[in-house]
Amino acid sequence: QVQLVESGGGLVQAGGSLRLSCAASGRTFSSYAMGWFRQAPGKEREFVAAIRWSGGSTYYGNSVKGRFTMSRDNAKKTVYLQMNSLKPEDTAVYYCAAAESRATMVLISVGQYAYWGQGTQVTVSS
Repeated sequence: QVQLVESGGGLVQAGGSLRLSCAASGRTFSSYAMGWFRQAPGKEREFVAAIRWSGGSTYYGNSVKGRFTMSRDNAKKTVYLQMNSLKPEDTAVYYCAAAESRATMVLISVGQYAYWGQGTQVTVSS
């Protein structure tokens, strides 16, 4: 089992940058595929980015491709989401998620993840 704690959210102007972190507990973090999702008020939870357990492959949602970068540091049991060129439509609560999986493909659906953090608010002003 793993527990996840996100940090790094806040208020930023359009065009700015933020880096989110997700710290995980548990001894087998390196066996977990990780993902970032976001949810704006009144909308469904949306896939943002995912990374394989080994960190070898990443995948991004179309709305963030080219602007966001996900990475992981297994030694620190932490994943990161570097967000650049932020837009007001990026405003949402951002959630970190984990799935015990050594699959070759990245996981991009909400239902594929068993563990979730509490979320961190990102607000982008225009």
